Amino acid sequence: MCGIVGIFHDAKDINLQLATEAEGALDRLAHRGPDDKGVRQVGRKAWLGHRRLSIVDLEMGHQPLGGTRGSGDWSLVCNGEIYNHKELRGEMPEAFDSLSDSAAALAVLRTFGPGELGRLRGMWALCAATEDGRFVAARDAVGIKPLYWARTEMGVHFASELRAFAPDVQPAAEIFPPGFWWTPEDGLQRFAYAVPTREEEAKRSEASPAALEKATFDVVSDSVRRHLMADVDVGVFLSGGLDSGLVAAVAAEEYARQGRHLKTFAVGTEGSPDLLAARETAAFLGTEHHEALLAESEVREILGVVVGSIESFDASLVRSAVPNWFLSQLASQHVKAVLTGEGADELFAGYGYYHEEFDDPDDLDGELRRTIESLHGLNLQRCDRITMAHGLEARVPFLDREVIEHSMSLPTWVKALEADGMEKGHLRRAFDGWLPDHLLWRRKEQFGAGSGAQDLLDTVGSDIADDDFMAEVNREGAPQIRSKEELGYYRIFRAVLPGVRPDAVLTRFATA
Repeated sequence: MCGIVGIFHDAKDINLQLATEAEGALDRLAHRGPDDKGVRQVGRKAWLGHRRLSIVDLEMGHQPLGGTRGSGDWSLVCNGEIYNHKELRGEMPEAFDSLSDSAAALAVLRTFGPGELGRLRGMWALCAATEDGRFVAARDAVGIKPLYWARTEMGVHFASELRAFAPDVQPAAEIFPPGFWWTPEDGLQRFAYAVPTREEEAKRSEASPAALEKATFDVVSDSVRRHLMADVDVGVFLSGGLDSGLVAAVAAEEYARQGRHLKTFAVGTEGSPDLLAARETAAFLGTEHHEALLAESEVREILGVVVGSIESFDASLVRSAVPNWFLSQLASQHVKAVLTGEGADELFAGYGYYHEEFDDPDDLDGELRRTIESLHGLNLQRCDRITMAHGLEARVPFLDREVIEHSMSLPTWVKALEADGMEKGHLRRAFDGWLPDHLLWRRKEQFGAGSGAQDLLDTVGSDIADDDFMAEVNREGAPQIRSKEELGYYRIFRAVLPGVRPDAVLTRFATA
């Protein structure tokens, strides 16, 4: 939805230098919010900035919000979408000043304080301040929306992306942890976990497979419908695989019920398996379908921009980000927001290694939890950065809090492979009839491979690094580089973000 910047300085007033630096950081996030810009110095100690992509409350959603009820009232900037804002509005109508979904975050702060931010259902990151000197920053429990911070002598800096920070601030930049809020007085405080407590596990272990499948269908389809919340059209990234196909099927039905026509988007090389499957899925669902074709010359031209945009040199992320770049570019010409299938593999054990390496149910459960908790610095980082580089918002209905809670309370045997080795049989049966059987039971392919991008990157990746540079990296004591291809991506990363410490901002190293 947006990009945010915040600065808090407890020791002295926000001066012209800090305000100018904050304005520069906000300008470097213009791609995240091309529709509007808002700034506010709040009291003597805080500065807030916001770049807006208008999706909900198009006329009155300007930020910063709040700051209208005296010196103790919160002014707030928020990046993301809060899908239960109407329910929260009904609970505390007096705390709302606008129809914006972000007003729900302001209402919770006004009514309960930061400890109750877990009431928000959605994807979000925020900074808020009062004229009398209070400040808070927080981020959703899964980390769907990004937030970084840097603590320096000039203050505590917050931003949606690393490239927003000035060069002299970058060395102090770190990931702001998901599920936490921070105030100068209390420091970091956790308000929620990525994987909620499994309160229903015992009851569900006694349920029949059919009952569990019905429950899975209900919670996933409800989440997809909630994620269509917008005052503009929302599309779907259609990879040709199971997860995005199910999202598209529910979204298409909901749009048809409203008398609307869903737009879907796919990318790949000509004749690639994913492109053909996405085309067939779109035809079955009756969507307005759009395609982008990949070419080696375009991949070469855009590779450096992609690495700089995702702010990572992880080879697997780059390989999936390249086709997503062209997909996002295409979709941004037609819609402002899209739904994706991110998260389903982590919830329902869709990756082969889960079953190859974790025979014990408890071990498998632990690995699923670990990967869900790490998504904010891997797939979700790629998902957010590549779409927002084009002023497009990506939404992830499988990573809704209630979907996560339901999935992770299912008996582990539900996530075992089928007799023929097929993964995610439970999820496929839950949506029986929503796609043609041969698409519903199509075997999984990695997006880069299925779209044809992997073949192109195999050619391009081998040309972007050299052995001399590897020796140079080793002398510098850089993070572990796993391949010559990744070495090339690291060189691009270092050129774009010269001061950033990978061990502080990349999940791969920070959680090692």
